[in-house]
Amino acid sequence: MSEYHGRWSNRFTYILAATGAAVGLGNIWKFPYIMGENGGGAFVLVYLVCIALIGVPVMMAEVMIGKYARLAPSRSVVKLARDTGRSSAWRVTGWGGVIAGFLILSFYVVIAGWAVAYTWYGFSGSFTGRDAAEIGQLFASLNASPYPLLGWSGFIVLGTSIVVGKGVQKGLEKAVNYMMPVLFLLLTIMVIYAANTGEFAEAVRFMFEPDFSKLSWNGVLIALGHSFFTLSLASGIMIMYGAYLPEGTSLVKTSVYIAMMDTLVALMAGLAIFPVVFANGLPAGAGPGLIFQSLPIAFGQMPLGSLFGGSFFLMVVVAAFTSSIALIESSVAWLVEHRGLQRWQAATLAGLGIWLMSLLTVFSLTGAEWTILSLWGDLRMSFFDLLDYVTANILLPLGGLIISVFSAWAVKEEISRETLATTDGLYRLWQVCLRYIAPVSISLVFLNLIGVLNL
Repeated sequence: MSEYHGRWSNRFTYILAATGAAVGLGNIWKFPYIMGENGGGAFVLVYLVCIALIGVPVMMAEVMIGKYARLAPSRSVVKLARDTGRSSAWRVTGWGGVIAGFLILSFYVVIAGWAVAYTWYGFSGSFTGRDAAEIGQLFASLNASPYPLLGWSGFIVLGTSIVVGKGVQKGLEKAVNYMMPVLFLLLTIMVIYAANTGEFAEAVRFMFEPDFSKLSWNGVLIALGHSFFTLSLASGIMIMYGAYLPEGTSLVKTSVYIAMMDTLVALMAGLAIFPVVFANGLPAGAGPGLIFQSLPIAFGQMPLGSLFGGSFFLMVVVAAFTSSIALIESSVAWLVEHRGLQRWQAATLAGLGIWLMSLLTVFSLTGAEWTILSLWGDLRMSFFDLLDYVTANILLPLGGLIISVFSAWAVKEEISRETLATTDGLYRLWQVCLRYIAPVSISLVFLNLIGVLNL
């Protein structure tokens, strides 16, 4: 493995890198708006339970697979399966993650491109004094032609390919060592700004005072699904990053630290966004347009709105970029291992593939629509919406289900015990979570998805 890719220099760098992979648009773009749509505090509480009982155990399982085999996801799963006397057909566990990560990144770079554009809009004063209609027009004009989106998303893909092409220590490690402190600094500044200029007390009540009358069972299942998205589970990332884990690093402790830091960022993002939203009388459940259409209205009316509006979207870009370099890593590692390419060649080829795939999202946002069949009849949605729906609601939970079954039922106990290297009590708790709690919970997601539960 070392001759292919290398290792993280130390435990702290691994925690930063894995946190950077987990912290991204799921925390700053998606978490606030789905929390706003599903009742605030009650949703947060359920989400935290899902992280603790399902997210962390699945993360530990993925890192265990990577740490044991020290190879790309599919090859890591095959090695572990063979060493434990199981069929190599379990390779679907690894392949599913790589495919999901590739599909997510194909639309992820387009959203990150929006954030790059909005960083420029913010610092240049484009939000100042504009009402909702004018901000809506700004967003519409960005999506009116494919060429601006091609340019902004291409900028993200180029940067991602350059960093990943330099390797684990000279590329990925250096990037997260600089960018993660910047991200936390910007996020802290935005929370302080929101506390001083917005309705901070109202935001705290909304986020941390649970009112379960506002939360449906469907909201509970959304919280479960998002726990996979936000921790970058079932996307090949944690298996890959586990393969680079330094010797002597506690798999259990680092997984808990990563989940805690990721959750902290998500909650801080809410505390940076909702005070501004409430201070300007904007709806908390504004959907995916919350940060791109609602927040700019607020920044345009607030003191130092240009400076802090630009800073906010710069923070979004940094978060998106740390996740982008993680999402592409599995594809790059596979090309290096299976095709014998140099790192820079593999990064260039994977980046080109991502950019070409992103064209489908770009053109769907500029007018094209797809029609898919569902149990409810014809449902029209853009290709972007389709990718978001399929990955978040099908591929990631399904990948988590397979990983849970493989790790807790198929892998020999002596191998998982030795690789996890934890106490008997924690090992048994991990096993129970993956054998029973995760499969039952994920099955509920799928039953709801096909309309059996009608929640």
